[in-house]
Amino acid sequence: MLILKLAFRNILRNRRRSLLTLLSMGGGFFLLCLTLSMSEGSYSNIINIFTQDHTGHVQIHRGNYLERPSLYKTIPHANKLISKLEQQEDVIGVAPRIYGPSLAYGKNKTFPAQVIGIDPQREAQTTRLKNKIKTGRYLTNQRSNEGYFPAMIGFSLAKNLQLNIGDELVLISQGIDGSIANDIFEITAIVGDASSYERMNVYIGLSAMREFLSMQVGEKSQVHELAIILASQNQARGFALKTQQQLGNSDLSVQPWQVVESSFYNSMQADKKGSYVSMGIIIFIVSIGVLNTILMGTLERTREFGVLKAIGTRPLAVFNLIMLESFVLAIVSCIIGLVLALPVCIWLASSGIPMPEPIDMGGIIFDTMLGEVSWFVVLLPSIVVISSTLLVSFIPAIRAAKISPLKALQAV
Repeated sequence: MLILKLAFRNILRNRRRSLLTLLSMGGGFFLLCLTLSMSEGSYSNIINIFTQDHTGHVQIHRGNYLERPSLYKTIPHANKLISKLEQQEDVIGVAPRIYGPSLAYGKNKTFPAQVIGIDPQREAQTTRLKNKIKTGRYLTNQRSNEGYFPAMIGFSLAKNLQLNIGDELVLISQGIDGSIANDIFEITAIVGDASSYERMNVYIGLSAMREFLSMQVGEKSQVHELAIILASQNQARGFALKTQQQLGNSDLSVQPWQVVESSFYNSMQADKKGSYVSMGIIIFIVSIGVLNTILMGTLERTREFGVLKAIGTRPLAVFNLIMLESFVLAIVSCIIGLVLALPVCIWLASSGIPMPEPIDMGGIIFDTMLGEVSWFVVLLPSIVVISSTLLVSFIPAIRAAKISPLKALQAV
């Protein structure tokens, strides 16, 4: 208790210096909190845009389908698995998909295309495909009056084949039974733009896709992929691990988006390291100011420490006194910084900062830099400020603890 009183007395002894130190450390906390909020908020926003575009937060495939896709690596009894997944409260939507590389023919031209069979309703709940329709109407499972299944075609493919809404699209591929798959579809919508993921894709209903690829009649629910969207992208790894354990010895593979889109995730992590360098520079500047304050305060009180040592004060008590003063300054500065930073972070999380030039991310416009308010954003700057303050105070505290009473009393 006595050490605590001495610590507060020494802090209040030179109020001007203590105030400047608090402002310096509080400013460092404010900048760290603000930088971290903008960084984490922007990355979370980009991840949400990316995962909700087409990937989903978690994907389920059979075996090594991700590394070596094959028409024959299908998930059997997918409907039962979808029902189980949709019953979990963290799951927002599950989108089954069937893939089939094909040759698309329109007018007098042919181009390779990726044909994707989707459940229109579930796909709309899971991804933003429905929102990316440029012209036309969203996909349905109903045949046209001429008996053709509807199809949605990517912007670039439609441009290359010179096709428009209402035109016929001929697709040629390989059936799962080894036969040649071919059929005519009616274009009902054009999706995305020249830079979007869908630019060379064709979307048809699951029933149309199974009929097109001659999938087995006995197994009507087989698909190549299940894309799952969760309440939060932070749940992806844990949900994937839990689902994989629930499947047991099944040959199905459950992977989070960090694995499915590993190149995007790795580039994002590399960009994050650049932000951490900036935050490290802020901490270094703040730490220099704190070191100067603590060191000057220690030198000015050399005779005081000599008296304390002469009357029997243990070196450990002197050391604890210096460290306690630094700790109190750090705590108060974190409170000041939090009071200043929290309203700004809340505003950034709700409104954000409009970008002067919007970025087109695969057909989705990223035009606002959002912040984030979380325990991570608040606690990390606190830990960094307190730990760095204690670290730079260690040397002055050691010097004061080891000082000789005689030399200290003789100091000017």
